[in-house]
Amino acid sequence: MPFHSRRGVILGLGVSQTLAWASSYYLPAMLAAPMAESLGVTTPTVFAAFSVALLVSALVGPYAGQAIDKWGGRPVLMVTNLIFAIGLGGLAAAHGPVSLFLAWALLGVGMGSGLYEAAFAALVRLYGKESRNAISGITLLAGFASTVGWPLSAYMELHWGWRAACLGWAVLHLILALPLNALLPRPQQERAAAPLRKTESDTATQAQPGDSATVWPSVLLALVFAVTWFTSTAMAAHLPSVLMGAGATLSAAVAAGALVGPAQVAARIAEFSLLRRTHPMFSAKLASLGHPVGAAILLALGAPAASAFVLLHGAGNGILTIAKGTLPLALFGAQGYGMRQGVLMVPARIAQASAPWLFGVCVSRWGAGALWVTAALGLCSFAALAMLRVPASKLQGVGARSAR
Repeated sequence: MPFHSRRGVILGLGVSQTLAWASSYYLPAMLAAPMAESLGVTTPTVFAAFSVALLVSALVGPYAGQAIDKWGGRPVLMVTNLIFAIGLGGLAAAHGPVSLFLAWALLGVGMGSGLYEAAFAALVRLYGKESRNAISGITLLAGFASTVGWPLSAYMELHWGWRAACLGWAVLHLILALPLNALLPRPQQERAAAPLRKTESDTATQAQPGDSATVWPSVLLALVFAVTWFTSTAMAAHLPSVLMGAGATLSAAVAAGALVGPAQVAARIAEFSLLRRTHPMFSAKLASLGHPVGAAILLALGAPAASAFVLLHGAGNGILTIAKGTLPLALFGAQGYGMRQGVLMVPARIAQASAPWLFGVCVSRWGAGALWVTAALGLCSFAALAMLRVPASKLQGVGARSAR
C-alpha cells in the first residue's frame, strides 16, 4: 500500500535520500584510501573516478527530470535504487583503474537520477506549487547523511573491508530504499486524494523549460547553484586546511569542522518553521551571504573565529540546498519542473566536480586567503539573486501556500 499522508511521503523519501547520499556522495571520504591501496592506484585517482561520476550525473539529470515529469518519481527512483546497487556491486568487484572508473560512472547515473533534484521533482509532481515544506522536510532528514554514512562506512570497512562495505550499501538499497520508494503514491492517486486548487495566478506563472522569458532567470539561478555546489564541495574537501591556514591547530580545526552538519540542520529547521511564510527568495539571499560574511570574519580575526565561520557557512549551505528545490518552483511553477531542475544543475555538477582540485590549488598558494575566492563567488551569487525579479502577486501569496 502506498503512503497515504504527506508526512509518510516525506519520511520515506527522506530515509531513502539519506541512504542514497551516504552510499554515493559521502562514500569516498571513508573508502577512497583503502580502495586505492587495494587496487594499486593513488587516492587522487579514486577521487578522479568520483569526479567522473559527478560529470555523468550532470549529463543524466535533465533526462531523469523529464522522465519524472512524465511518469512521476516512483518508477524513476525505484530504478535508481537498482542502478545504485549494481554500481556499488561493480565497485566491490573492481580490480583495476578501468573497472573502478566504470563502476563510478554507473554510480553517476544513479546520482544524476536519484539524489535531491530527482526527489524534489518527485514531490512537485505530487504536490505542485505546495511542495515547499515537503522539500524542506526531506533535506532536513537527509542532512544527516554524512552523520549516518561516514560511521557506517567506516565500521563496515574496519570489520569486513571496503568491498564488503560497498556490498552492504548495495543490499540496503535493495531491502530498504527500494521498498520505500515503491510506497510513494502515483501522481494520479495523490491528486484524487487531495486535488490541488489552481488559481488564475498559478496558471499564469507556469512556464515551459526553454521559454524565452525564462532564459535569463534560468541563467542566474544556474549561476547561484553552481557557486553553491562549488563552495560546498570545496569546503568539504579543504575545510581543515583552510582553518589551519588561519592559525587554528589541527584539533581545533577538526572540532570546528564538525559544526558544519549541525549548522546545516539548524538552518533547515529555521527555514521549515520561522521562514516558511516568507518567499524562498528572501531566505536564499540571506543564506548566500553566510559564507562571505563568515570568511570575512575568519580572515579578520583568525583562529578564534573558526567556529563562527563554520556555523555561518554551514547555515547558509543548509538553506541554499532547500533553495535549489524551492526557487525554481516559486519562479517558474510546477510545469516541466523536473527537466528544468536537471538543466539548472548541469553547471553545478561540473563546478562540483572541479571544486576539490581548483580550490586545492588556491589553498596551496594562498592558504586561508583562498577564502577570498569563495567569498567573491558568494557575493556574485547574492548579486544574481538580487537581479531576479519576483512579481508582487507571488510575494503576497507565498505565505499562505507555504503554511499549508
